[in-house]
Amino acid sequence: MKKALTTAGILAAMGFATTASAETTWNMATPYPEAEFHTQNINRFAEDVSEMTGGELNITIHSGQSLFKHPEIRRAVRTGQVAAGEIMMSNLANEDPMYSVDAIPFLIDGYDKAGALWDAQRPFVEERMADDGLVLLYAVPWPGQGFFTTKEINDISDMEGVRFRTYNSMTEEMATLMEATPTTVEAVEIPQAFSAGVVDAMVTSAATGHRTEAWEFSEYYYDLQAWLPKNMIFVSQDAFDALPEEQQKAVLDAAQEAETRGWEMSEAVFEESTADLGERMTILEPSDTLRQQLNEIGKTMASEWSEEVGPDGQTVLEAIE
Repeated sequence: MKKALTTAGILAAMGFATTASAETTWNMATPYPEAEFHTQNINRFAEDVSEMTGGELNITIHSGQSLFKHPEIRRAVRTGQVAAGEIMMSNLANEDPMYSVDAIPFLIDGYDKAGALWDAQRPFVEERMADDGLVLLYAVPWPGQGFFTTKEINDISDMEGVRFRTYNSMTEEMATLMEATPTTVEAVEIPQAFSAGVVDAMVTSAATGHRTEAWEFSEYYYDLQAWLPKNMIFVSQDAFDALPEEQQKAVLDAAQEAETRGWEMSEAVFEESTADLGERMTILEPSDTLRQQLNEIGKTMASEWSEEVGPDGQTVLEAIE
């Protein structure tokens, strides 16, 4: 005779579990190592949730792609293999371009405009996540992106044929427009990729450059502040709905605190890591020619993005004009 699944059994099968004392545990998959400020912020978020719920809801963090690879995390949450996850938002650009506005080069130039952009973008992201059975908890930006290279880049023509590390469709398009060769490499694999000659240059934050000890494999850092892409943290709607109302509120309150704290951490990391990089490698300002060429690429990509998204995209862009 087949046994009917209990509620606890169903929850356990979906990546979160209950015990006789009504305690709940969520497994959460993240792609970055413990040393990354995003992961540190997530750990504090988990601690806050546990404290706010009196230990009735606990979140176990599986960092550094230890549970699922970065591209697999969203699907793992949607299918109930884990309750919650973290991904870079713009990685979903192929599914819906609304996720990728923060990856358009040279659309914004600092944290204030990045915040305004997120305020405008967030309702549309929440709506799309809800359609997929997911609850958006919070989002935190990386510090502004710059180029790490093994040679000086004075003109866009210097990028021709360079094997350029990319991490989503936007960076792939940018590399293509620069006539570089796009090469997908996850953050945890960057040092090995440079050492093995898989890539010659990359665009990433000063924070990631510092964490990966970029001075060991590249000579120059161009502090472009080109864009501030965000990571987003989310939970399955089923896992969230299974919580008592007071625990749901605790999760949302902790998420709001984590977002505020995360933005502050991001800016602090930007200042600290850029200063530290300056002591270990050469930081260069782009030439006027290079900046103008990159701005033209940004205008092209913003126009294409707006046309693809439609009215929602125009609403977002108007918020930062």
